[in-house]
Amino acid sequence: MPEAADNILVPIRQQVAPLRLRIIQSVRRAIERGVLSPGQRLVEKDLCLQLEVSRTSLREALRELEADGVLTHVSNRGLTVARIGYRDAENIYRIRAEIEAITVEQFIEKATDEDVLVMSEWGTALVEAYRLGARFEILESKRRFYDHICVVADNNVASEILNKLSLRTSQLRAPSVSRPERQVQSIVEIEELTEAIRNRDTKRAVKAARNHVHNAARSALSLIES
Repeated sequence: MPEAADNILVPIRQQVAPLRLRIIQSVRRAIERGVLSPGQRLVEKDLCLQLEVSRTSLREALRELEADGVLTHVSNRGLTVARIGYRDAENIYRIRAEIEAITVEQFIEKATDEDVLVMSEWGTALVEAYRLGARFEILESKRRFYDHICVVADNNVASEILNKLSLRTSQLRAPSVSRPERQVQSIVEIEELTEAIRNRDTKRAVKAARNHVHNAARSALSLIES
């Protein structure tokens, strides 16, 4: 079923996560979905109304997003969504490839059979999202899949870095995963990765993890000029 593009940010509802983090997640999704586009000026009043949060909470989250390079301050315009350059994006994907390879290795070292089963289920859900071509579900499924791997790997540092790196490339992710050829390729890559992890074949799994990110990088980098 075709996905409808949102034209406003989703209001923040009562959840366990700190309000600052929930605002950051909402802004990230808005960038991924094209609701907030690169170069777009952010108007605090509008964001507060759409997210249903106070200016104090919003500003705290926006300061963190600016510090992480997701937003940037432009003279005479104020805070805008940062445009990511080719070199920065290339470096982000190279770093991601190594960190994801490390977490996959640690997952295999520490995972119980039940952990592996859950990983396999999330991997199946991700493959199904790719088959349906549901780009936003692909992004959500990828987050759940890799969050589970990081949690079991017991690597909070990797999880934090990966989240920040993914934020920097939010504007590239949805257009990249929307490409039919990339969806077909990703299905093969995720199935290879999950099978290697199920078999606890560390060398094969690490190679599959790196390969998946390298191919994602090629697709995403083709969207921006060098």
